[in-house]
Order: sequence, then structure tokens, then C-alpha cells
Amino acid sequence: MNKKIFFKNRKATYNYEVFDKYTAGVILKGTEIKSIRSSLINMNSSYCIVDNNDIYIKDLNISEYEFGNLNNHEPKRKRKLLLNKREINQIKKKVSEKKLSIIPLNLYVSDRGFVKIEIALCKGKKIYDKRESVKKREADRKLRQDF
Repeated sequence: MNKKIFFKNRKATYNYEVFDKYTAGVILKGTEIKSIRSSLINMNSSYCIVDNNDIYIKDLNISEYEFGNLNNHEPKRKRKLLLNKREINQIKKKVSEKKLSIIPLNLYVSDRGFVKIEIALCKGKKIYDKRESVKKREADRKLRQDF
């Protein structure tokens, strides 16, 4: 499967410890796909919620399309994610039991032209965990430079 990543949420792996990953489709309206292909996306503060056996992504900022008319979309609206019922039940169960958050990691367009988003069940890192991951990353970088 050839996919082109348009946006990667880099702060997610720094701020959260990632457990399970899922791929979901996104329901879009109007000129949102044109904005996505123009890379007018900001997902730094976005997160997902479970509401009535559906999963929605909130605060995903897809800017208005420059050449759109009155049919332009609202940039920070709540968008529904398309997942199987089994996956939704798994996510719902893990979120309620283990107090996990649902955070988007990547947004891309598939071969068939559909927008897909990779979401993950995450738990927030403490400050000392963040420092530890920075130290580990620096040590790995130093080892690679030595060889």
C-alpha cells in the first residue's frame, strides 16, 4: 500500500507513550480535501472522543480553501472517523479501563484517494519520562555518528 503522509504529529510521540495504533477514514465536507492536498493542516492540539458508539476528532484545523466560495468548510469542526464496530468497542473499553487518550499521529491520502488518519491509544508522559526519552535519543544519535 503506497501512502503519502501529508502531516505527522511529532509532538504526540514526545508528549505521549503510544500503545495501540488504528487506521481510520475521515468524513470530509466540501473543500476540505483540497485544503489537505495543499498541506493546510494543523493537528498539534487535536484529540479524539468517543460519543454514542462513534469516534470523532476534535480541533483538527483544516484551513479554508483559498479558492473556495460560499461552500467553504468550517476549519475546526468535529469530524467523524470511520472504524469497524469491533475496533470502536475495543477502543472504548481500553479508554474507560486504563484511562488512555486517543491521539492522532499521521494523516495521509490512500492509493484510492481517501483521507486516512492513524490514531493511537496513548498515556501522557511525566516530565522525567520526557527527559529520559531525550537522553536516549541523544545517545542513539551519538552512536550513529561514531560509526
